[in-house]
Amino acid sequence: MIRSCGALSTGLGALALAGCIPGGVSKQGLQPAITEAGTAAIPATSPEVIGSGDPVWTSRSVSASAADVIGTQYTVQPGDTLRGIGNRTGAGSEAIAAANALSPPYMLRPGQQLTIPGGRYHAVSQGETGIAIAHAYGVAWSDIVALNELSEPYVLRIGQRLKLPAGALAGSGPSAPGQSATASTKQSRIGALVVNIDDVVTGSQPAIAEGTRIPAARAARAPVAASVPVSVPKAFAGKFAWPINGPLLTRYGPVGKGQISNGIDITAPRGAPFRAAADGVVSYAGSEVAIYGGLILISHGDGWVSAYGHAERIDVTRGQAVKAGQVLGAAGQSGFAETPKLHFELRKDRKPVDPLLYLPKS
Repeated sequence: MIRSCGALSTGLGALALAGCIPGGVSKQGLQPAITEAGTAAIPATSPEVIGSGDPVWTSRSVSASAADVIGTQYTVQPGDTLRGIGNRTGAGSEAIAAANALSPPYMLRPGQQLTIPGGRYHAVSQGETGIAIAHAYGVAWSDIVALNELSEPYVLRIGQRLKLPAGALAGSGPSAPGQSATASTKQSRIGALVVNIDDVVTGSQPAIAEGTRIPAARAARAPVAASVPVSVPKAFAGKFAWPINGPLLTRYGPVGKGQISNGIDITAPRGAPFRAAADGVVSYAGSEVAIYGGLILISHGDGWVSAYGHAERIDVTRGQAVKAGQVLGAAGQSGFAETPKLHFELRKDRKPVDPLLYLPKS
């Protein structure tokens, strides 16, 4: 039986914080231009637990080396691809597609006029994550996602050009006395990094080379290297179940004093096991999002993600496949929790939704 026990303001999604396709990287922009009458061939470490080392998104520092591109018009030539045009002009293929309302499979025709959107573009290097890129330029990763119309599984490719929002910083500040510029850069951009759940869901995958195969998730608990993206399920099949039983402390939505809860808080005895709400793959397991303490994020496919916060013990690892009802860890009072509980969220296409609309009625 779940019952309301008042509204607490802890465990709120973005309140106290600044906000792979299995088998390989998307082939967006590889379609060559074809003639009106013709066709063309289509180219084909240790587990992250509370108290562990650096989170996966800090494994590679980012150099703020974005290049400015002047907006212009481009006439498509025979054999051109969206990716090639991006490389030639310095603009990102995603940004070009968005500016010209192009959609997959991004077929181009000779003579077609394309708008090349001006702005500042960052060229992604191996292992870089969206979170670290955004932090290097002092902008919100969610703004980069929206500007470049990125989508699940949010795996960046080496050489991809990301358009940066207005106000992006040019570089890092001066080094401290006796400290190298490299050390200062890493400390200022990574050491002070603050992220939220959406950042982790969309911006923690490391960049890889085009066509690199992403290993399938395994049921066994085993560490996945920080340089390897996590495989995301292609689709979600099934229903969500309660992760733990207990009185409801906080409901989804406004909780007073201008605060909004992105999920629900369920009272739970310290050390009580909580379970996966549905089949999926663990996209994050750690304690680097301070407000939630021990946090687990599970990707279920079709843009669905479930979140489990304030854990005192984590029993799964990043990249592990889990089944509905499988124990993920133990509830606790980590992070900003005032009492032992489990914070639970459901998100669809990056946006939090009311879990009570998708959980069985009690």
